[in-house]
Amino acid sequence: MKVIIRATVARIGSKFFVTLLLSLFFLCCSATQAAEFKMVEWTDLMPAEDLEALLNPPEYISEIEDGSPEDQIGSELEFGLEGAESDRYQQALVSTKIRPELDGLAIRIPGYIVPLEFDDEQVITEFFLVPFFGACIHVPPPPPNQIIHVKYPEGFTLDSLYDAFWLSGTLKTELIQNDSATAAYTLKVQHMEKYTD
Repeated sequence: MKVIIRATVARIGSKFFVTLLLSLFFLCCSATQAAEFKMVEWTDLMPAEDLEALLNPPEYISEIEDGSPEDQIGSELEFGLEGAESDRYQQALVSTKIRPELDGLAIRIPGYIVPLEFDDEQVITEFFLVPFFGACIHVPPPPPNQIIHVKYPEGFTLDSLYDAFWLSGTLKTELIQNDSATAAYTLKVQHMEKYTD
């Protein structure tokens, strides 16, 4: 009986040991993969002068009535209002200025998916990554330097537009325009996962 118990404990022990080793291996691989990519925040994609302009809007912004024609991005430029060409705030709202030093950088960034191309089974193969839910769909798009265009040939399905994702890959400074919005960056995705803190 002692021999059977020892053999069972040895077999369970070796399975546990193998499982433990595999778990440690995958944990190390995940940590190594995350270390390969620089964590980037959305504001890191903007040149300092654009960020400064958006963080310090002009006084007239608080005087504009919600939903009015003047409440639209670029309305000053469209309506030819005085001083629009020199209004840094309005310029920053449509800025395609990028941070050239980010070109070719391996990054990790969270964001929301705006599908652009998908098949009959709703497998998405091209999308915009944006910093907040509803961008380009329910509200005007963010500035182009706050939109990342992604082609993802292997495709994926999206359970909900409310789901945020972490994307890791190589960032490129490339201007992409379509009917929905303009993106000042593209990303060649190497890893994609649902967002967690």
